[in-house]
Amino acid sequence: MSNSASSFAPSREDFAAMLDESFSQNEAYEGSVVKGIVVAIEKDVAVIDIGLKTEGRVALKEFTGPNRDVAINVGDEVEVYLERVENALGEAVISRDKARREESWVKLEKAFEAKEKVDGVIFNQVKGGFTVDLDGAVAFLPRSQVDIRPIRDVTPLMGVPQPFEILKMDRRRGNIVVSRRTVLEESRAEQRHEIVANLEEGQVIDGVVKNITDYGAFVDLGGIDGLLHVTDIAWRRVNHPTEVLNIGQTVRVKIIKINHDTHRISLGMKQLQDDPWQNIEAKYPLNARFHGRVTNITDYGAFVELEPGIEGLIHVSEMSWTKKNVHPGKIVATSQEVDVQVLEVDPSKRRISLGLKQTLQNPWEAFAEKHPVGSEVEGEVKNKTEFGLFIGLDGDVDGMVHLSDLDWKRPGEQVIEEYKKGDMVKAQVLDVDVEKERISLGIKQLGGDPFAQKVEGEENLRKGAVVTCEIVEVKEGGVDVKIAGSDLIAFIKRSELARDRGDQRPDRFAVGEKVDARITVFDRKTRKVSVSIKALEVAEEKEAIAQYGSADSGASLGDILGAALKARDKK
Repeated sequence: MSNSASSFAPSREDFAAMLDESFSQNEAYEGSVVKGIVVAIEKDVAVIDIGLKTEGRVALKEFTGPNRDVAINVGDEVEVYLERVENALGEAVISRDKARREESWVKLEKAFEAKEKVDGVIFNQVKGGFTVDLDGAVAFLPRSQVDIRPIRDVTPLMGVPQPFEILKMDRRRGNIVVSRRTVLEESRAEQRHEIVANLEEGQVIDGVVKNITDYGAFVDLGGIDGLLHVTDIAWRRVNHPTEVLNIGQTVRVKIIKINHDTHRISLGMKQLQDDPWQNIEAKYPLNARFHGRVTNITDYGAFVELEPGIEGLIHVSEMSWTKKNVHPGKIVATSQEVDVQVLEVDPSKRRISLGLKQTLQNPWEAFAEKHPVGSEVEGEVKNKTEFGLFIGLDGDVDGMVHLSDLDWKRPGEQVIEEYKKGDMVKAQVLDVDVEKERISLGIKQLGGDPFAQKVEGEENLRKGAVVTCEIVEVKEGGVDVKIAGSDLIAFIKRSELARDRGDQRPDRFAVGEKVDARITVFDRKTRKVSVSIKALEVAEEKEAIAQYGSADSGASLGDILGAALKARDKK
């Protein structure tokens, strides 16, 4: 009996092998997902038999989660993660969450490699973004990846199952980064491509104004936006789209251009209306005058609306006859009604050049009509230059007095120093050049030209005329005399004071004394005049000899001259 029993008992070596096999089987289960049966439910835990000597416990909350609530009953088969075969209490350490997470990681890795979308639920907000439940695995959703455009409130998106794209996975660290934005962009791109494929250039379509900027408006064409540029809203000038459009407004637009590569669509509203520039030359002929409204003012001029969609430019040079270096804003104002004249029309460039000053009388023409050459005017000294004075005149025009026209006797450079800005002066109009917009004035002309004056016994001053002179100054080399009946001052040199050398002494003359002399030089161009007592005496001597006889008649030269002088005195 004993021999028979002993024959069935395992040896020491067999028992050791069986024990090792048992341990190796248990260790193979640790760290893996195993199947188990729910054998009991005690309060908030489920007791699960995983086929080992001991059972494990799992909190009931592990069977629920975001958008997931599963009822567990006794007898249900579930998958759990075996962490340890036996703990200090002799129970198996198992987890439903870790089992689901392990299962999810395997699926997610396959989806990541295949670049497939995965479903998930946004369930919490964290720093910099949100957490997403990917059927057990928790992923991070950066705030910038939530939507195509920044959104303020994410609440409507939370707890809603939706697709995501995995951007990055790191199983060792347990990190997953997902994006909702890329899914939307891809879906949007597909929609845009489909919509653009059904659109054609030249097509007229209704849209809704979605957004307004300084340069135009974005119009929703039913899933894709088109740009309506501010210059294509109307033929007339539109300074800002809000003058015509409002967000949410339905508008009819024409598709101007489609870029199938970038899906950019250019729209126009004015293209649905007649072009006001057609037959523009017939509507606005050259030199015709029209009434318009100032719409915009720049440094180089002002734009005037002649009709809706038709604007012309008044260049700054065509705004005023007299205000040359003034900003256009000081001549006209925005919205001001003005009369203008058409100066040029260019249909190809859609440009009309207008003139404002042409509708007003030319101030130089008006001045010439009111103040003909030779008339006297009065004005204020506006400016002094190296070549003359500028005088302000009627009609807001200036006239210039050249240095040579300041005084008959003295140099202009000397005389101009006597004038200063603000002085009121009188002058004579010498010339008016309307085309060159110049007015020439003279101050010395008001006093008369001494070279054109007449003297007693002579029609005009001329060379050879006999004049009476008054001594005004006695000098060592001669005397200064003033020709009677004029303002001319002449100098008689010592050698011209008398015929006889002994009488050619300046000291025999006194200031205020009057003497007769003959004009020997009279040049109006160079304005030079010279007189000579000697020349007069020589001439009288020749005349006396011719009239009263010669030396051969027996009369002395003194007798002849005496008779001539007496005859002259009787006259």
